[in-house]
Amino acid sequence: MTPSRNLAVPGLLLVSVLLAAPALAQSDGATVTPIAEVPAPAVQELAAANQAPVAGDAAAGQAKAAVCGACHGMDGNSTDPLYPKLAGQHERYIARHLALFKSGERANPIMSGFAAMLGAQDARDLGAWFASQNALPGVADDTPIASGPNSGKKFYQVGENLYRGGDAIRGIPACSACHGPSGSGNPGPAYPALAGQHSRYTADLLRRYRDGTSYGSGENANTVMKGVATLLTDEEIDSLASYVEGLHAASAERTAAR
Repeated sequence: MTPSRNLAVPGLLLVSVLLAAPALAQSDGATVTPIAEVPAPAVQELAAANQAPVAGDAAAGQAKAAVCGACHGMDGNSTDPLYPKLAGQHERYIARHLALFKSGERANPIMSGFAAMLGAQDARDLGAWFASQNALPGVADDTPIASGPNSGKKFYQVGENLYRGGDAIRGIPACSACHGPSGSGNPGPAYPALAGQHSRYTADLLRRYRDGTSYGSGENANTVMKGVATLLTDEEIDSLASYVEGLHAASAERTAAR
């Protein structure tokens, strides 16, 4: 399909220097350096490692994000659809998934290596930086469907109908119920912003969910999308992904026009 339409929705807010604290251990016959004799920077790092992360610092995150730019773009707007856009994504959502990469609960050889070096505060800072950036909108595919039960509809319309209204008969909830009518999600870690995301990346994730993938384990698992995606056809997945890519703020469109 050839993408050819962007979909503006009013009101949308578009949307790896690492801490390595020294381990101080004592064993029989070992000499322990008094804390007062430990260099000041090491004391500060040790203290930071023992603190719960606070809200992220976007400026600190920008410096830490330099290595992320090769795949995700310096401002989080990746140009390769293999890598998701991070711009406009919620801080806590990004921090949660960095933690999942680090723990191995979300398997990805590339991201696991980067995340292994990150502390919890690093993850929040990175999240804050990308959350402060604007996701660039993509385009939705408005090619007419030639055959099948959705024949005659524009390709993105199948996804649009599911996103906005779901399918009560089949037990499919509206995507907008969790991700918002404009695809902005919510500020917490559970429901990400979707608007403008590469359709290839979104479709791949939906198929992973449909195949039984659930990121996290035990009470930390997020099984909602697995249950929803199980009910979707290939055409519906691809159409939803296309529709989501075209979502963006009408205000951004007017600004670009000026």
